[in-house]
Amino acid sequence: MSALSVPAIVPGSVAHTRRLPRRHRFRYRTYQWLVDIDDLPAVRLLASFRPADHLNGGERSLRENLATFIAAQDEVLESGDQVLMLANARCFGYVFDPLSVFWCFAPDGRLRWIVLEVHNTYGERHAYLAHPSADGRFTVEKAFYVSPFFTVDGEYEVVLALTPEQVAVAINLHQHGTRVFSAAFTGRPRPATRRTVLAVVARTPFVTFQVSFLIRLHGIALWLRRLPVVHRPPHTPPQGA
Repeated sequence: MSALSVPAIVPGSVAHTRRLPRRHRFRYRTYQWLVDIDDLPAVRLLASFRPADHLNGGERSLRENLATFIAAQDEVLESGDQVLMLANARCFGYVFDPLSVFWCFAPDGRLRWIVLEVHNTYGERHAYLAHPSADGRFTVEKAFYVSPFFTVDGEYEVVLALTPEQVAVAINLHQHGTRVFSAAFTGRPRPATRRTVLAVVARTPFVTFQVSFLIRLHGIALWLRRLPVVHRPPHTPPQGA
């Protein structure tokens, strides 16, 4: 991990593929931030991070929020652990973050666990704790209503990459033995110098507004294609979140 410099800005692309019951695909340019949760950057209006935007929110630090969540899952965040977060920053005061990823590294560089935090457009959030294999793979049971066109069942197959050359998150949703949906973010981390940040933001301005707008736009497109809307059940957050 020593070769991976943070904070980093990660320009890249997001791709979604819906396979059933209507095929629908899109890809767009975007960027995210890779940061140490104990040293969160701030670039005036272009990037800021608030602990309230993640996990159980509140006035405590992001590290305290994360420690509370993973303690409820029978894990421990040790004082010497480093936690890196891939997420959207607040841009011009607004953030929508469909997926944040937290990697926890022991002082010797060993990956201890990861947390996936998912936000939907209804203001709800859910977190999953996992222990990836050596190649960054794991599965978790789906437990959260995200798309209005998918039920809350099945499992996510997840593959993560975190190197100086690539940051990637790929998720496949399997329901009833069939892969029905795939989403992926892939980018190359770059040191978050002021010049680099300004260049990336100029290429993709108002990025968090874009994310929120495109999710709703594609949802409307699917609804117009008469894709059945699934009832949203009450959400029960996991322990500690």
